[in-house]
Amino acid sequence: MLKRTSNNNPVSFTFEGETIPAQSGDSVASAMLAHGTQALRVSTRRKAQRGPYCMMGACYECLVEIDGKTVQSCMTTATDGLQVSRVNHEDV
Repeated sequence: MLKRTSNNNPVSFTFEGETIPAQSGDSVASAMLAHGTQALRVSTRRKAQRGPYCMMGACYECLVEIDGKTVQSCMTTATDGLQVSRVNHEDV
């Protein structure tokens, strides 16, 4: 697990009910990786756990649902109070 060297502008959000700490400017994906959460979704075909891969918005492996919308967590800035959950692909 990565450790922060400073606590400038801390924010937090929830993922599946667990509070995830972040720093202002972090992406949701980077905050979750730093917290030790690697599996953000389950693939539709093989039911395999998937997580951030490219961290630049090209691969779509980091899809999550934030406040009711499916987004790429690597391209979404972490802000206080976000409600993040795994995507239910039956609804997509």
